[in-house]
Amino acid sequence: MSANLIKMVKLNNLQYNTNRDPQVYRRVAGHPFRIQAMLEGSGSARVTVTCEGKTLKEASISLPGVFSYEISFRDAGVRIATLTAEGGGQTESRDILLDTEAHAKVG
Repeated sequence: MSANLIKMVKLNNLQYNTNRDPQVYRRVAGHPFRIQAMLEGSGSARVTVTCEGKTLKEASISLPGVFSYEISFRDAGVRIATLTAEGGGQTESRDILLDTEAHAKVG
């Protein structure tokens, strides 16, 4: 059995956990989300981030290594970004919830 290609995903410098309160990761429109992936293995991997049917970022990373990407949205809304890593004959994907609100909460 081979090890996972994606060792860990971080969003806004916090380990991403789908069970965590989404408020922890939420951003105000115009403020960037920082997506990071810690990758394991040897050789190289191709990493892509897609959202709403568009490829936002594509990079080749030497393994083991770290992929990093920042994105911001002008409008409030909830989006699902998919981080995909391909290398060493395997492909692994993770969905990441990007929740943007129109204005910062007061109080």
